[in-house]
Amino acid sequence: MQELSNKTVTQITFAVLFCAALAPALLTPIPAMVDYPNHLARMYVLSAAGTPDANPYYLTAWALYPNLAMDLVVPLFAKLFGVETATRLFLLFSQVLIVGGAMALEYVVKGRLQIAGFVALMFLYCLPFTWGFVNFEFGLGVALFGIAAMLWVQEWPWPLRLAVNAVFVAALFAAHFFTLGIYGATLGIVELWRAKDRNAVHFETAVRLAVLALPAAVLLAIMASSAGAIGGEGNAWFFEFKPLWFFRIFNGYNLMVAAVSMIVLLTAGNLLAKRGYLTIAPVGIWLAAGFGILYVVMPSSLFGTSFVDFRVIAAAAFIMPAFCAVAIPDRVWLMRTLYAAAAITVANLGVVYFVWLSYRADYAALIVSFAKIERGATVLSGTMGLGDDPPFNNLTDYPFYYAPTLAVHYAHAFVPNLFAAAGKQPVTVREDMRHLAVPHGGPVPMSILSAIAGGKTADIVPLYLRRWTRDFQYLYVLGTPAANPLPELLEELDRSSRFVLYKIRRKSN
Repeated sequence: MQELSNKTVTQITFAVLFCAALAPALLTPIPAMVDYPNHLARMYVLSAAGTPDANPYYLTAWALYPNLAMDLVVPLFAKLFGVETATRLFLLFSQVLIVGGAMALEYVVKGRLQIAGFVALMFLYCLPFTWGFVNFEFGLGVALFGIAAMLWVQEWPWPLRLAVNAVFVAALFAAHFFTLGIYGATLGIVELWRAKDRNAVHFETAVRLAVLALPAAVLLAIMASSAGAIGGEGNAWFFEFKPLWFFRIFNGYNLMVAAVSMIVLLTAGNLLAKRGYLTIAPVGIWLAAGFGILYVVMPSSLFGTSFVDFRVIAAAAFIMPAFCAVAIPDRVWLMRTLYAAAAITVANLGVVYFVWLSYRADYAALIVSFAKIERGATVLSGTMGLGDDPPFNNLTDYPFYYAPTLAVHYAHAFVPNLFAAAGKQPVTVREDMRHLAVPHGGPVPMSILSAIAGGKTADIVPLYLRRWTRDFQYLYVLGTPAANPLPELLEELDRSSRFVLYKIRRKSN
């Protein structure tokens, strides 16, 4: 049999990995990602708004929020496919956008496809994506296509460049504000390098940068004059962890797989570079330096948005391959490179398959348990743990963190930690219930709930918890089931391997 050409081998390998990478979203009704159930619950609220089936506790309040990707798209498609399927299709489309955008950018820069598709597949389940930052994932995919389009038209007359830029700025502004920042930073660095490379006059450079900035400035002004906002309050830097995040980015569930994947990638890249098979373009060096500086100075939490510095690494992973040239001389080195890319992709996919499929029974049990909740009830989430974020070396319990928020659909319930933050989502809590809403909070440790039930209410206890035995009717305790912590107060209704549902007995006065 005639040996397949190097190009054919590369294409077949990519096609197989691409299909394998998209399969989890097709096989799993509710992907086991941290924020995903909460986003899904909000999609149910938005899709039912204004209908007889609307949740009585939540209202819609649309404004120019720069975090609206799925809020705009999913309810439209839910009319055709249902909310659950439409949300999964949104995730799937976001994944296709990411891979396709990375490849489009590479093709514009190099005039051919080489490594961007493979690198995109390696990072397709990196930590920001497996934690369910779906608006960010969608927005980053749009940003990659936007960067490609702007580089394609970079020598066109300025009115045409302004028009193309305005389209992508508007789309990114609505999708996810941070991806607009990535888009602007990337093109800004490219423009500065272009000015230096061509010894451009300052006026020309200023005009080109103004073309980039003008649409965003207009949208910010419109947002400021309306009820819109970028997000919440609170910035936090964790500089001591920044050297570690780089080796944590690859996998949202397993630290060892993430670290080994990065080491393999760096080793393979170093071997290719030493032999002259891998080079980086001058503008790519500027971009690498720019992303490095941005990563160092960027806070981990910005305007209430978490893990912002992680997102810089993810964005760089999809952008930088377009500016790296590969010239592999023979079949041996080609196969070595493909083996390394496939090994990283398959290792991370294996973890995703295992975690996502392991949650199918628990999500199914959770949905069954909602039938045991009185319609229109108030539901609180607790945990047998300490309430801290799971340790970074084991995040496999994290995907159930927000699962009880689905009660807002299945039981028309009120759940305090549904994503309904002012300035971020077009869903708000009914005014008389806002004192119980904590849209950024997770499950409450049972030790705190037990202390409050015993009359030990401290000043540091959030207001929404101080009367939890009266304000809430049901309690989900997440984690490995244990003995009833408050048998005189809690009546067990249901359980699975990851939760126990209790009915709260109201205390008599």
